[in-house]
Formats: sequence, structure tokens, C-alpha cells
Amino acid sequence: MTSINTNIAAMTALKSLQMTNASLEKTQNAISTGYSVSNSKDNAAYWSIATTMRSDNKALGTVQDALGLGAAKLDTAYTGMNAAIDVVDEIKTKLVAAREPGVDRTKVQSEITELQNQLTSIATSASFSGENWLNQDSGATGYTATKSIVASFTRASDGSVSVGTISVSIQSSKLFDAKANAATGGIATGGVGILDANRSTTDGSVNADQTAATFTVASLSISSLTDSTADLATLDAYIKGADAALKEMTTAASNLGSAQKRVELQSTFVGNLMDAIDRGVGQLVDADMSEESTKLQALQTQQQLGIQALSIANSSSQNVLSLFR
Repeated sequence: MTSINTNIAAMTALKSLQMTNASLEKTQNAISTGYSVSNSKDNAAYWSIATTMRSDNKALGTVQDALGLGAAKLDTAYTGMNAAIDVVDEIKTKLVAAREPGVDRTKVQSEITELQNQLTSIATSASFSGENWLNQDSGATGYTATKSIVASFTRASDGSVSVGTISVSIQSSKLFDAKANAATGGIATGGVGILDANRSTTDGSVNADQTAATFTVASLSISSLTDSTADLATLDAYIKGADAALKEMTTAASNLGSAQKRVELQSTFVGNLMDAIDRGVGQLVDADMSEESTKLQALQTQQQLGIQALSIANSSSQNVLSLFR
């Protein structure tokens, strides 16, 4: 039946053209954005997963920044400790030289004094972002002997999130502590640092090898020592104390180095994890450009054919006029 009210062929051609245009629009959007799933209407499940994981990746980026900050603090403390080791080693050398009878110990002491001042300068200067792990005050409000570095961001299977940290103890690495004779703190014993001049027999923290003389590398003085047996014994104690301090400082530097390695490994892992998450999200929502470009060419051809088919369908109604001629 031929009808001028209802052109079924035109309706069919129009519907086909509309479907082709919709597919073409979707393909063009995928090509222009690079995403096959750019919003929730494309694929709600994939879009939700991708959005959540992108948010988590941003948090991991902040974690990586925090690890970098923590690494800088550790590096600063390690650099300071290494410099202090060199200075204490030089002091020990001066003390050994002063052990020779007849040496002018006053002149040797003048050199040692400058080295002692350098130790203080090193400890005071080893600060990064307002934190100094070599020069502490365990009596200060809010003081903690364990520093935390943000190291991870984790999402559990139930959707809950947690932040992990790396703990670094500065109890064993501080060279000076402003709080004297506290019950806890310091590398050897007592509430003082390795090189503190406020060590005393009251808290058990005499010189590092626990001999009778009360001193530290940062406070000893040999100016008044003579070649008497007692003074030479004191000088021997100073040498032992300096050597013991070197051992403690070497251990502290080793601990800082281990913490540096841990932070470095974690930073590398977080970077790799971020890359893996990006790849996973890409598998879900990224468009295959080769496939989309091929599809675009096919749809453009279909669109042209659809327009032609609609034109033919519409022209068929005009043929009815010829019946009345």
C-alpha cells in the first residue's frame, strides 16, 4: 500500500540515520577525549572504579612527596653525623698527639676547642624544614624520640582507607640534648646526646667508656694536664672516650643510612604502584585509538549512505503525483 500520510521507508531510513549519528557522536567523543568511558553513563561500574583509583593515585602522589621530605630530613641528619664523625676523629688524633710527653697541651687544646665549636655548629645547622634530629630538647612540650614519615596510602576491600608510616628513632642519633640529666634519652645512657657536656655521674652517663673521669668529647680540656701519672691516665681516658663516641656515632650514622635506604625503596615502590594503577585505569576507560579511528571511517560512510537512503525514501512520495497526470 502506498500512503502519503505514513512513509514507512522514510521512517526506517530516519531511524537508521539517527542510530548512526549517535554512534558517530560517541566515537568522535572517544577520539577527542581519549576515553571510551568518559562519564558514568558510558559505563557506571568502570567509571566508578576509575574515579576512585584516580583519587587514590593523587593521594599516593602526596605520599611520594612526604617520602621525599622524609628522605631530605634523613639526608640532612646523616650529612651532619658524617661531618661530626670527621671532627671527632680529628679530636681523637689531637688527643693521641697530646699523649707524647713534653707536648704543649695548651696549644693542642686551642685546636681541640675550635673542633669542639665546630661540633656544636654542625649539630645546630643540621636542620631541614624546622626539624633538627641531631640537636634536640627532650624536655620540650610535645617532644617525641620517634619521627614518623608518611609512607603509604591503602584502600582495603571494604573501601576503608589507611595511611602507613615509617618510624625513625632519633633517640640514638642525637648529638646534643638541651635537657640535662633526664631519665631517658641519649645514645649512651641518660637524657643527653652523645657529645653533651652536661653528662654527669648522677644519671650514669659519664664519658662513653664509663671510666671515672666525667667528660665528653665536646667538653674535655687538656690545657692543665701535665706529664704526671694521674694526668696521663686522664688523657688515656679522654682518648678512650673519644673512640667510644666515634663508635656510637658510627652506629648512629649506620642506622640513619638504613632508614634512608628504606625510604628510598618505599619511594620507588610508590612510584611503580602509581604507574601500575594508571595502567589499570587505562585498561578500563581509555579508548583504543586504532579501533576508534577505523570505526569513525565506517560510521561516516554509514552516515552518508543513510542520508542517501532517506533522500530516496522521501522522493518516493513525489512519485504519487505522476498517477494524477
